[in-house]
Amino acid sequence: MPDVYNWQLGRKMGYPYEEAHPEWQFAFVFNINRCIACQTCTMACKSTWTFSRGQEYMWWNNVETKPYGGYPQFWDAKILRLLDEEHQRQEKGMAWDSAQKDGSKRPYGVYQGMTIFEAAEKRNGPEGHQVALGYIPSDDEWRFPNIYEDTATGQKGAPGRWGDPAKLPEHGTWFFYLQRLCNHCTYPACLAACPRKAIYKRKEDGIVLIDQERCRGYRKCVEACPYKKPMYRATTRVTEKCIACYPRIEGKDPHVTPDGAPIETRCMAACVGKIRVQGLVRIDPKTGDWVEDRYNPIYFLVKVAKVGLPLYPQFGTEPNGYYIPPRWVPRPYLRQMFGPGVDEAIEKYAAPSRELLAVIQLCRATQEIIFKYEVVEGKKVFETAIQGKNWEMFNDTVIGYGKDGKEIARVTVEEPIYVRPAKHSNSI
Repeated sequence: MPDVYNWQLGRKMGYPYEEAHPEWQFAFVFNINRCIACQTCTMACKSTWTFSRGQEYMWWNNVETKPYGGYPQFWDAKILRLLDEEHQRQEKGMAWDSAQKDGSKRPYGVYQGMTIFEAAEKRNGPEGHQVALGYIPSDDEWRFPNIYEDTATGQKGAPGRWGDPAKLPEHGTWFFYLQRLCNHCTYPACLAACPRKAIYKRKEDGIVLIDQERCRGYRKCVEACPYKKPMYRATTRVTEKCIACYPRIEGKDPHVTPDGAPIETRCMAACVGKIRVQGLVRIDPKTGDWVEDRYNPIYFLVKVAKVGLPLYPQFGTEPNGYYIPPRWVPRPYLRQMFGPGVDEAIEKYAAPSRELLAVIQLCRATQEIIFKYEVVEGKKVFETAIQGKNWEMFNDTVIGYGKDGKEIARVTVEEPIYVRPAKHSNSI
């Protein structure tokens, strides 16, 4: 296999195709700490794209409760077990060398284990039947989109005793919501595994699509994708997946933006909890690196503040979906899910800098994609101590600008209070 550079792993890795990168990359950051699992995003996607015959169990966007939930059921536990078994067979470890951190080139250090591509090659050889380590879920595993919803881990303690009250930094009994859609990976396993070459990555925005005319429904993409986001449709005998609402990214939805501005996907635009910020980051076509864009909100959250972390970076697909990890969950579980950057990300989120606090307010501030932000300083409104250190809050204003440089959003750190006139006090 050719070697490609994966900045999330901090090293080169094996991948079936040579490096080829788009001009822009579709990417998003989800703040898990804010999600209320209302499933509004899920139903917005469902009512737009997967409401037809044969799509009954297709949920391109879903919100699952961790640690027990998953769609398909146990998707992450099963691929992690396969990966661990191959490491044991090869007598290798899956550790990270965090001492080798080096700016944006190696922000989390170096992953010393095998990816799903390298593990498959070791197990099957260069001519093996699997390009990426994976499996095809059973029909039963696709049947329960919100299994174990709101199911928490067991409380440790004497029988019949509820235990100690919950307190930070880690709760004894815990669960959290994980929001998922296709990560439109830099090195997609679905693309690598397709024998028909029906899957491709768009040059203009990095969105991964399936050519429905070339697809023959072999389900190699379903088997290879570690996140299980390609889904087979039996009525048409082809596979379908999240298309990142690309007509909206192209600015071709006249009902929302008649001026042709790129806008957020349906799941992003419907988010009630304001946990999501979605955008496009510029890519160097030669190196695949993110071009430095200090005041792009996605670039800031991932590369500068480093609070947005990739989901299971050890798989090797370099996903373009990022998450601000939940503060209350045991760290070992989060490190397995988001890599070694967890501790730094939670520390920064728990006591956010003045700029970070302002940028987070841009989540769901507008349907148009924000390409640049500016922070206008305001007065100090609060002061406290966090983890023994003084922390101050300022009511700054953050302004978001669209692709054409025009202002499209303006929000303050403190939400404004509106007092309803007394004449309406009993109108309900």
